[in-house]
Amino acid sequence: MSEEKKSNYSGSNIKVLEGVEAVRKRPGMYIGSTGPAGLHHLVYEVVDNCIDEAMAGHASKIDVIIHEDGTLSVEDDGRGIPVDYHEDQGMSSLEVVMTKLHAGGKFDNDTYKVSGGLHGVGVSVVNALSTNLLAEVRRDGSLWRQTFARGVPASDLEKIGEATDTGTRVTFTADPEIFETVIYDRDVLAKRLKELSYLNAGIYINFTDERRDDEKRVEGYHFPDGLEAFIREVNSKRASIYEEVIRFQIEVDNVMVDVAMQHNDGYSQEQIFTFANNINTHHGGTHLSGFKSALTRTLNKFCKDMKMLKNDNPPDGKDYQEGLAAVVSVKLPDPQFEGQTKEKLGNTEIEGIVQSLVNEALGHWIDMNPAVGKKIVNKALEAARAREAARKARDLTRRKGLLSTGSLPGKLHDCRSRNKDETELFIVEGDSAGGSAKGGRDSMIQAILPIKGKILNTEKARVDKALQHEEIQAIITAVGAGFGEEFDIEKTRYSRIIIMTDADVDGSHIRTLLMTFFYRHMNQLVDQEYIYVAQPPLYRVKWKSRDEYIVTEEGLEDILIDLAGEHGSIRLGTGDQIKELTGEDIRTVIDRIQRLVKANEKFQKRGFSMQNWLKNQWKSAGKIPSRVLVGGDDQVSYDSADDLAAAVEEKGAGFHGVELVKSEELTEVVQQLEAAGFIAETLLPEKENDRFGIPEFDFSNEGFEHLKPYRFGVDAVEEGAATASEMVEELFLLMKSKVALTRFKGLGEMNPEQLWETTMDPDRRTLFRVTINDAVATDDLFVKLMGTEVAPRREYIEKHALEARELDI
Repeated sequence: MSEEKKSNYSGSNIKVLEGVEAVRKRPGMYIGSTGPAGLHHLVYEVVDNCIDEAMAGHASKIDVIIHEDGTLSVEDDGRGIPVDYHEDQGMSSLEVVMTKLHAGGKFDNDTYKVSGGLHGVGVSVVNALSTNLLAEVRRDGSLWRQTFARGVPASDLEKIGEATDTGTRVTFTADPEIFETVIYDRDVLAKRLKELSYLNAGIYINFTDERRDDEKRVEGYHFPDGLEAFIREVNSKRASIYEEVIRFQIEVDNVMVDVAMQHNDGYSQEQIFTFANNINTHHGGTHLSGFKSALTRTLNKFCKDMKMLKNDNPPDGKDYQEGLAAVVSVKLPDPQFEGQTKEKLGNTEIEGIVQSLVNEALGHWIDMNPAVGKKIVNKALEAARAREAARKARDLTRRKGLLSTGSLPGKLHDCRSRNKDETELFIVEGDSAGGSAKGGRDSMIQAILPIKGKILNTEKARVDKALQHEEIQAIITAVGAGFGEEFDIEKTRYSRIIIMTDADVDGSHIRTLLMTFFYRHMNQLVDQEYIYVAQPPLYRVKWKSRDEYIVTEEGLEDILIDLAGEHGSIRLGTGDQIKELTGEDIRTVIDRIQRLVKANEKFQKRGFSMQNWLKNQWKSAGKIPSRVLVGGDDQVSYDSADDLAAAVEEKGAGFHGVELVKSEELTEVVQQLEAAGFIAETLLPEKENDRFGIPEFDFSNEGFEHLKPYRFGVDAVEEGAATASEMVEELFLLMKSKVALTRFKGLGEMNPEQLWETTMDPDRRTLFRVTINDAVATDDLFVKLMGTEVAPRREYIEKHALEARELDI
């Protein structure tokens, strides 16, 4: 056992600096905001405490669970928060930690040498901003618990049983009176938890989202290789120019520097991820400056020693960073961050420490691996030549006036206003649509730039090639803020740049090419959310008094259901047992049927057929099961996870267990449909991929007339269906035949008035703002879809092929 393991962690280690009275009044001071970022910050604060235990050598496993009811639990196998009496505060140490701001072991250097929670507000702020919180502690052979409400104890600390292990579990409900939303984003949390697992090699983090019923319901993160695994994932969709991941860890004077790096053959600028005490410093700081300085100095020295320059000038830092993926993680006792959100490290001494350590370690690594060093330098020399070619191309185009903001492109129909805050630039596909947009726009604030066809794929092209492309020149000039490294968002001529393309496959391709260009060469526009995507209508629906433009397929379904309710009916049963539905009742039953159909599609992918269950076991069971064993023709339900696991083990190969999320809600839906007159056995298609099922006719009427159980009609037309799902599909088809339905393929098909009314009028249009929540995932997607490697793109298409809807081919 290490010396750290032996350290005595008790109430005497808990230091208190101040109270928490102001937390609920000014939550933004403690968690940054009360929006989604602040909500997720609650989780990070609790998880950071668990990571602190792991960093100190006392924990190896963390469980994070989003429960169906919206509560969230975080549990570790650390020492457990102390529960002994705290003399200074006159209460238990657990209550001190949960209710006193700036209270915790991280203020005692004997307890935690390094901690991720700079402000130490942690669990006390989570407690204050939760409607209720339950703390459970396992230590000293006992299980303890205490409850809190909005930061105030709701019960005394009590011993409720024995415990054979140690650890802490915190379960809390974010307060909807404080937060704009209390719905957790699974992907946001997964990204952070995976990140923490990379940064703390060897730790196990299990993440469960009980709201889901797919493969993302449970995920586990465990990376024994730590940052090396991180880099291999970042570069997984690219071709690396050398196989090895350069990795070194050094510790000097209680400062630990952990670096992993590898170059790929891409042309884009570096992806350097920096962390300080596990906190993602998005804006860099002194550790990043130290790393970049050391990288350039060390590689230029190697380049000179190897006599690789010949007639070239030495590469600069940007050249060595082209195609670089790197992680720089520092851990230090007293981090100083700039800004409340801790996104930039400010410790001045760290720059020199990192620079010195990286100089020595990277220099040694390159000396031991000269072949890799030569590959890096050769790539940098090539990048330097391309940079020089781009400079010459930029100078040439400037001399021709093609990039000058004083000489706007001839195809630009500019707006009259010079107030940047109110103006917007529409980049429009094609001259025809550009003409309609020009005729329909508000010329005071809306500028129009039509572009011809598909622009250059800048993911595959170097900067000098991009600058020679006519349409890209026009975009750069129209935006007016420069390009690449010289881009200055303060010079942008418009506050919104709106991509407006046709609603077809070519339009989608052009939109993607434009997004790639902005992301790679005007990234500040994306980061600061200047980029929008227009939503021109897909359909125009006219029938009787209704005349509407529809943006989405879902919107078309909605209006068809509305019209069916206004002008149609559904008849259930036969003979004397007929029940008729109209108006809002039609919308209600269709919504419920669609919920069952969508749930069944998900279940079938996992081997469970809800239709078979409804047909064969609904009457006896009276519910949709929450857990079921599937295999062969069997579908057997189990009440507990342990019983299901035992059954799977007993049955062996060919059988597996499935947990069905929201089975109680689905049970209620079936019961409601039965009460409305539907038959449970005929709600869904008979078998997978059989939309209409196998008709089962009713021969009870005189003359053995074949009657389907569900009849539906609009005006004088009436049809029948064997299943409820068939009825919904056929009702949509019937409604489509009744209305005048126009499917718009191109913007040029609309006249100026229609384009203004549907797509450009600020009071009526729909715009999608382009935002980035996960920089790694975003970069990965651009590389995957637009890069030179074919295999990742094929893999992506195969993975998501079944999710495609309404293909335009």
